[in-house]
Amino acid sequence: MTVTDSPSIADQPRYDCRDAYVETLAELAHADQRIVGVVNDSVGSSKLNSFRKAFPDRLINVGIAEQDMVGVASGLANGGRIPFVSAASCFLTGRALEQIKADVAYSHTNVKLCGMSPGVAYGELGPTHHSIEDIAWLRAIAGMRIIVPADPIETAAALRWAASSDGPVFIRVSRMSVPRIHSDDYTFELGRAITVRDGGDVTLISNGTVLWRALAAAEQLAAEGISARVLSMPTVQPLDTDAVIAAARETAGIVTAEEGVSGGGLGGAVAETVVQHHPARVSILGIPEFAPTGSAAYLLDRYGLSADGIAAAARRLVSPGS
Repeated sequence: MTVTDSPSIADQPRYDCRDAYVETLAELAHADQRIVGVVNDSVGSSKLNSFRKAFPDRLINVGIAEQDMVGVASGLANGGRIPFVSAASCFLTGRALEQIKADVAYSHTNVKLCGMSPGVAYGELGPTHHSIEDIAWLRAIAGMRIIVPADPIETAAALRWAASSDGPVFIRVSRMSVPRIHSDDYTFELGRAITVRDGGDVTLISNGTVLWRALAAAEQLAAEGISARVLSMPTVQPLDTDAVIAAARETAGIVTAEEGVSGGGLGGAVAETVVQHHPARVSILGIPEFAPTGSAAYLLDRYGLSADGIAAAARRLVSPGS
């Protein structure tokens, strides 16, 4: 267990995971001369100004040219560098998907793709800036490890893991502030789910900015006598199938909740696992359409990705007739 029942997770201080991202990247760069940053005119939005000041020769800004950015990063990797590509996730994955597929994944280059401000973080900028398809797109690419950290501690741990591993990685770096969920001694392990709250009636599986909302939903359910297991699933690919199968066997059903499309992402990965290994009831909470313009909080509430919405989905699984 890495979270306590009180006080409520909703009342905890909030943090911008981009701060943990840039601090950790600088820490890694000080320790390893091979590490470089590659950006698409996104120094400010990625909070990399301090990194640029500390390492002026190790931050490459290609301008608004995402395909070139991924190609340059692949070339740097082939030359022995460890490039961390930092760009708004909607443009990194949407505009450069072919380069991610061919230059990074198929070629198995040592490139670390960091999708900044993902999901609906750019809410008021509308559907062109919502990055809700990124996980579903990348899940279709063989060999792409996909990580969605839930708090600053997990963001830093995932970056350290990525720097020490060989091959392609995609890390979603949240812009929306989130509370701390993990303790300071947390260590990221690829493909491992974490039980952040135990329970036997229903399972909530989430990651990223929605995980703390799932924990808040579990608090609501506990007050009603419903025991909800909350699984943090930071790795979407490869998925911790053992944890999913155990949840399907041991609880009345699974609710997945993610800041992304409701088809092909975390919910899709969980449903594919369940239907093949232990059929069970699954409720997938996500965004089923081009989300409209609006604040990030409004959009998450609109699609049931709030504590109330997640709790309601769990109640329906526990009491199907309610």
